Amino acid sequence: MHVGAVVVRDGQALFVRQTPSHSLGAVWTIPWGVLDADEAPSRAALRETLEEAGITARVDGLLAVHALPAPWEGTLALVFLCRHETGEPRPDGVETDAARYLSVDELRQSGEPFEPWCRWLTLQALDGTSRVLEGDVSGNPFGAEGFIAQGV
Repeated sequence: MHVGAVVVRDGQALFVRQTPSHSLGAVWTIPWGVLDADEAPSRAALRETLEEAGITARVDGLLAVHALPAPWEGTLALVFLCRHETGEPRPDGVETDAARYLSVDELRQSGEPFEPWCRWLTLQALDGTSRVLEGDVSGNPFGAEGFIAQGV
């Protein structure tokens, strides 16, 4: 399973540019990664955000479930809407070679290559047209920890 994070700070969203050697090759995406064994998906999204962009975030809720296209066909991705907590964007130099927060206007006007679904989903989140499934909801039999990670 893959996980991703749309991290929001002051009306902007965090994007990372994958290195040329990455399977997405020099394309801007949200922080993404693969779930480690025995790792909660929300915690994995926060871990990937910290590893790929140097940002500590907090999960607000589940934003999307996506069936990935080839070459990952048959794999699901969970994407969480997150809120910036600390740090300034910095690439890891291994998987990512750039990291920054982008506004709606920058996302719409940029001529740089973006992974289309990441751009579309992020615009939906920033425009307020998406709905988020929050984990800390009264009556959730698994409680907040069953869904929302409070930290890495």
